[in-house]
Amino acid sequence: MELRDAIYNRHSIRAFKDEPVEEEKLLRILEDANQAPSAGNLQARDFIVIQDKKTKREVARAALDQGFVAQAPVIIVVCANMARSAAKYGRRGAGLYSVLDAALAAENLMLSCAQEGLGSCYVGAFDEELIRKIVGIPQTAIPVGIIPVGYPDEEPYITDRMPVGRMVHRERW
Repeated sequence: MELRDAIYNRHSIRAFKDEPVEEEKLLRILEDANQAPSAGNLQARDFIVIQDKKTKREVARAALDQGFVAQAPVIIVVCANMARSAAKYGRRGAGLYSVLDAALAAENLMLSCAQEGLGSCYVGAFDEELIRKIVGIPQTAIPVGIIPVGYPDEEPYITDRMPVGRMVHRERW
C-alpha cells in the first residue's frame, strides 16, 4: 500500500477482533511513529505499549469509560516528553514542541497501522491524572493520546471532509 492509500484508508476503528498483533508489526508501527519529524530532532515523545487485560480495562475506564479501548489487543499511550524538549528549547519546547512531536508521531503510527492492515483510533478524551497513575507517567511528560490497535472487526464509518478550499488561505487569512 502506498502512503496516499494509507492516508485515505485510515479511519477510526472502534471494534477489534480477538486476535493478537504480531510483534513484528507492532515494532514496525512504533519505528514508523518515531520517523515523524521533531523539533531539533529531539524526538520528544515516548510510547507506552499496553497488552495486559487488567491494565487495558483501567485505561479504558480512564478514557471516560470508552469500552472499545480495552477490546483492542494493544493500546499505545503516546506521551510528549517535555523534559527532553525543554532541555534545548525551554518553556516553548516543553509546552508546544514536545506536544507537536508526540502528535506527529501519533499520526505516523496510525498511518502505519493502516498500511499493516490494522485498525486504530485516536482517543484524546481521558482523565490525564488517572492515566499518569495507571501507567506511571512522570511529571516531566504528558499523555497526548491513547491509541487502541488491532485487526478491525467493523467496517469503518466514513466521515466527510471539508473542501480544502474552505481552510486554505493564500498570503493572508
